[in-house]
Amino acid sequence: MSQKLVLASNNAKKASEMQALLAPLGLEIVSQSQLGVEEAEEPHFTFIENALAKARHAAAVTGLPAIADDSGLCVAALGGAPGVHSARFAGEPKSDERNNLFLLERLSGIPENERRAWYCCCLVLVRHANDPCPMIADGQWHGIILNAPRGEGGFGYDPLFWLPELGKSAAELEPAHKNRLSHRGIAMRRLLERLHEQPLSKESGQA
Repeated sequence: MSQKLVLASNNAKKASEMQALLAPLGLEIVSQSQLGVEEAEEPHFTFIENALAKARHAAAVTGLPAIADDSGLCVAALGGAPGVHSARFAGEPKSDERNNLFLLERLSGIPENERRAWYCCCLVLVRHANDPCPMIADGQWHGIILNAPRGEGGFGYDPLFWLPELGKSAAELEPAHKNRLSHRGIAMRRLLERLHEQPLSKESGQA
């Protein structure tokens, strides 16, 4: 029987990406929304602190091991913004389309050579809510912000995230290709290395 792992997110596309990456280890990803878990507060200024808060919350409510991903886009010309506010950059309610339009407005008039950006992902896995030694992994994916969106795939800022070495936006990549290259893919591979060294046990959900 596969080990269930709660994903502290309600993002279906993110859950699909993670399930594909974790399936080889026999881990079954269950979104927190499927278990009636409300979203945790994300009051912190760093990805790692928010990811840890989300993972502990999901584990506390469900009694299961939990994994949280806090990630976002950092733009050099904006001092690292939108950063941890990436999902709500244009305000409430969350909207990828409005976020992308707002980013383009903020970067209006800024030349291509000054539109450097990177996606950052911090992954945290806790065996239980009070886990004193959570597994932590991170990854970055570097690119340039376009002047207009390209591509229909991905989510978030992918239509604006240009990869010069590929001549494509992140939204133009096939999902499997994106998983290999992305910030989340990099972080997940690092986490997988940790899990190979220290697998989750059947008792991992216990304090």
